[in-house]
Amino acid sequence: MIVPESPSILTTATPKVSILTRLARLVRMSTHIAHGFYILAIRYPHLANAERAVITRAWARKMLSIFGVEVKISGNNPGFYPPNTLLVANHVSWLDIIALSSGTVSRFVAKKEIGDWPIVGTMAKNGGTLFIDRSNRRDASRINGQLAEALTQGGCMSVFPEGTTSDGFGLLPFKASLFESALLAKSRVQPVAIRYLDANGKQTAAISYVGDHTFGQILKRLLAMKKLVVELHYGQILQAGAEPLATRFQLSAAARREILSGLNLSDDTQDTAAQTPACPLAVTQ
Repeated sequence: MIVPESPSILTTATPKVSILTRLARLVRMSTHIAHGFYILAIRYPHLANAERAVITRAWARKMLSIFGVEVKISGNNPGFYPPNTLLVANHVSWLDIIALSSGTVSRFVAKKEIGDWPIVGTMAKNGGTLFIDRSNRRDASRINGQLAEALTQGGCMSVFPEGTTSDGFGLLPFKASLFESALLAKSRVQPVAIRYLDANGKQTAAISYVGDHTFGQILKRLLAMKKLVVELHYGQILQAGAEPLATRFQLSAAARREILSGLNLSDDTQDTAAQTPACPLAVTQ
């Protein structure tokens, strides 16, 4: 696949906040992360799923407010914790997870190495993240079983079927393997299109986790931005197993069409997004 050059990361001059505001955001962010760590380690084990969902959404919304991020939701919003639902979304940045959790709370799938990370790994484990071995393609079968079990028990789960992050200006081909879990659980599949806009209302790749950009670089940009808007567009709900969605490939193709529509893209733009294998939460099976 030939991937053309990505649009410029900073194509338009956007308003920046002062150094003092950036430092204040950093302090507030650190405190909020510490609070989240405490909740996950101490309170989460004693809470029902519905209570966890309420706390998670509140935590995510406060984190976005610290960064000055505004969330705009459109489309067929399934609610904040829809049971037996598999969310599938395009993947632009690590901020996607917080943005999605501010609208619809779910558990995610991440590569197994995340579980060994200090603080982040512990938070992910306590938050119910499922870990997959990206080096073993057969591990998808195990994860599908765990996903299906969680869905059948009334959970809401999320995957990024592109398998990596892109700059957000296009949509990469989907990996169909994890859609099998929705068929096993006879669940609903909820496509979600994620797009980021700057203070001028223009789509931006400033926080996209692509190329050689690091977590720290993206965080530095985010702390400096006066305003960032994340659009979450919920597409039509797809019922796994219903004709013509009887296979994981049909489900994957249908979900991808919904996300393309939500991004105002057509099928002929499918391979135009710059991509990277660097995103720590990406799943490539």
